Amino acid sequence: MAMDRETLETYLKDAFPEAEITLTDLAGDNDHWQAEIVSPQFKGVPRVRQHQMVYAALKGKMGGELHALALKTRAPD
Repeated sequence: MAMDRETLETYLKDAFPEAEITLTDLAGDNDHWQAEIVSPQFKGVPRVRQHQMVYAALKGKMGGELHALALKTRAPD
């Protein structure tokens, strides 16, 4: 079962309400996504921890409903 854009966006916006989020469906199958997230919550946080925060926001759906997620995360300039 794939995760549609609306569901993925809901998870991310709930966790990062002030973020700019750009989602790209890499394969056109709702199963391989790229998420670019610019959030003040990432300020001073190492990139590995930023990615862990995103995975936590997905509430265990990564690897199940969501097969692949390429991440680009950063704090605003």
